[in-house]
Amino acid sequence: MSQNKAKTGILLVNLGTPDSTATGDVRKYLREFLMDGRVIDFPFIPRWMLVNLIIAPFRAPKSAGEYRKLWTERGSPLLFHTQDLKEKLLPLIDHSKYQLEIAMRYQSPGIEEGLKALNKANVKEIVVLPLFPQYASATNGSVIDRVMELARTWQIIPNIRFISNFVDHPLFLEAWAELGKEMMADQEYDRFLFSYHGLPERQIRKGSVDGYCRLGDCCAHYTKKNQFCYRAQCFHTTRLIAEKLHLPQEKVVTCFQSRLGKDPWIKPYTEDLIREMAADGIKKVLVFSPAFVADCLETTVEVGEEYKEQFIEQGGERWDLVPSLNSRDTWVHCVKDLVTSEP
Repeated sequence: MSQNKAKTGILLVNLGTPDSTATGDVRKYLREFLMDGRVIDFPFIPRWMLVNLIIAPFRAPKSAGEYRKLWTERGSPLLFHTQDLKEKLLPLIDHSKYQLEIAMRYQSPGIEEGLKALNKANVKEIVVLPLFPQYASATNGSVIDRVMELARTWQIIPNIRFISNFVDHPLFLEAWAELGKEMMADQEYDRFLFSYHGLPERQIRKGSVDGYCRLGDCCAHYTKKNQFCYRAQCFHTTRLIAEKLHLPQEKVVTCFQSRLGKDPWIKPYTEDLIREMAADGIKKVLVFSPAFVADCLETTVEVGEEYKEQFIEQGGERWDLVPSLNSRDTWVHCVKDLVTSEP
């Protein structure tokens, strides 16, 4: 293939999923996921002890049960929705110019497998899109780190371009607005809750520019200083989606879920807001999870089932989860624009 006909490689990367709901497969997944130094940012030896002697052995059986609630006849929703995204994207791209691959950061299909396919095709450039809207070291940063780790072993390294976040892409926002409108068409809600995956506060501080991040009101404005602050990006996402849906500001709240351990995580915590809303007499809540683009354990089970149960037990009446973008047409076109547009 001559240089002027060489293709651009596209690699879409999602988080990952166990190969099955068997406890052994879940334990294997947890070990790979949590041994990532960007996920648990401890030195190697204490991280290894924590993951292999405490978390993986004791958490795997419970997590396997949670995955069984999520699993369908097609397997893991996160995996098959990513596969569906690829299949719907393929007809929209010029195959003489692009080669498209998908990968999971953890487990299979792995990033190494996707990069090998692109390397074998002798692509002139690789565009890597981590499928996480808001940049965090533990997600987007980990994908970038792994791609560079693998590519540096190649004799010839093509241009590699990373799309670090897409919090304000118009089609990303439009896709969420469409879903919100569908949910709101026949129902009125007292509150609109935007729940994002949490991070330890120390990870936000590590990435702070000149000590700017105070984990407080500084996140109310999205600026060049906090453009990579995960918490600020989440609040920015909430504001932009709420504006498109014309939601009353006083009815919109942003919060963070899935905290682990005793160290402080970014606030407010979703569990705390559930209690506060119930105590304030809030009865009907519509929940968005814009940190995830595909249905997964954190959305379907944690937000959709566990938090709903907590809210109802405390006096709430209705807790509706907006589904993830999955392979929705507007989202597919968003991905196409992200990976084929010139930087």
